[in-house]
Amino acid sequence: MVRISSNYMVQRYQKDLNELDYTKTKLMEQGDGSKLHRPSDNSVDYSRYLRYNINEGENDRYQSSVQAGVSWMTSTQTALSGMEDIQKTFKAKTIQGANDDKDEKGGDWPAIAREMKAGIEQIVSLANTQLGDRYLFSGQADLKQPFSMSDEGKPRTRGLTKTLDDRQAAFFNNASNNQSANFLHQMLSLEGSDGNTYYLNTLTGDVYTKEFVQEGYKDVIASGRSTVSAADRVGNITTGTNFIKNNFKNTGEIVNDPVGAPGMGANWSNTTAVPGVTLKFSTVKQQIVSYSGDMRYISMVKQNGSTEPSADTVNKTGQDIFGRDLFDDANSGNEPSGTAMVNNMLTVYAKTKSCDAHWLSSDGVTLADVANQVTLQAHTETGARSRLYTDMKDILTDHKENITRDITDVSSTDVAELATKMMQQQTIMSMSLSMGARILPLSLVDYLR
Repeated sequence: MVRISSNYMVQRYQKDLNELDYTKTKLMEQGDGSKLHRPSDNSVDYSRYLRYNINEGENDRYQSSVQAGVSWMTSTQTALSGMEDIQKTFKAKTIQGANDDKDEKGGDWPAIAREMKAGIEQIVSLANTQLGDRYLFSGQADLKQPFSMSDEGKPRTRGLTKTLDDRQAAFFNNASNNQSANFLHQMLSLEGSDGNTYYLNTLTGDVYTKEFVQEGYKDVIASGRSTVSAADRVGNITTGTNFIKNNFKNTGEIVNDPVGAPGMGANWSNTTAVPGVTLKFSTVKQQIVSYSGDMRYISMVKQNGSTEPSADTVNKTGQDIFGRDLFDDANSGNEPSGTAMVNNMLTVYAKTKSCDAHWLSSDGVTLADVANQVTLQAHTETGARSRLYTDMKDILTDHKENITRDITDVSSTDVAELATKMMQQQTIMSMSLSMGARILPLSLVDYLR
């Protein structure tokens, strides 16, 4: 027979009682709604809980980036929409100015010019739109005001171009280069000493008469030939590399003669291309808008996984909203100006101010239309990207709900089950205390009472 001492009975009872108390304490700890407070509670569930928490944090950060991107693009669309409305009005005024029945001395011309100028100033103001303290169209240099306009009282000399319509571009381009950066969109306007205007294809150096570029080519097409040939030109100029860059800034302003390179810049002329005719650049005195931002893009990207630059980009630069022209395109040798179309609009304004109805009808309306098309393209791209971000925002919201449900499943307390277990533990504890009071050996103190 094994003898069990009273001390052993007391110690064993105390151990069991402590375990009951520990279990009860653990159950009470879950009263805050979570059954996981430390890895030892359930190592498997705790590791899953930590993983879900990481996913939730990444989702929250990505949602924040997406919301910031949506806000940025919403502001961008508002500004671009305002520009488009102004450009449509500007085009209408250009068409109105192209009618040559205006009173040059004080009739409609000054009024049309004033409205054009006000519209351009408003476009520049919209191009300087801010979201908080950040400029929307400055690229990554978004703390710097991107656009500024020169003083009207100090006009600058800018070269004139001939912008080709679709039919002209198809005729004056070869099939071999219409898929490259060498595709011809504009020609450089030249003034001849004979009083005529000529157009220079800066890619080939070929010189054509104004009459041929505007009307004569149509007769060639009617005769059965669809592209230009050497027979159509009246001369050829060796333009060489960087002809535009050597003579014009990227904003179209004529540069001064470079040291050691006479015959270029403001004093450029040619006496050999067209026999008996001296050719010089056609120019116009006008204001110039300059761009101080950069051409880099701002991305709102997620914290992990692959990203798509075309989808993550949320901003538009000056080049995106105002395009490029002969003076800063890929063939010019110049860096993008970021102000091509708005400077073309200032050219139209200057020509309207000088009552040049003929130029407005042949070139001004085309420039005004192209300016609107460039801004419309930027607006369309921003709208499509904004919808992409909005859809992603909805997806992330659904994903957030799934993550929250997973966290709840792995860590939350079942209240009904907890209440039942608490009642069980309380009952067991009460019974244990009652039983212990009856069966445990009496101590010396009990005998002394």
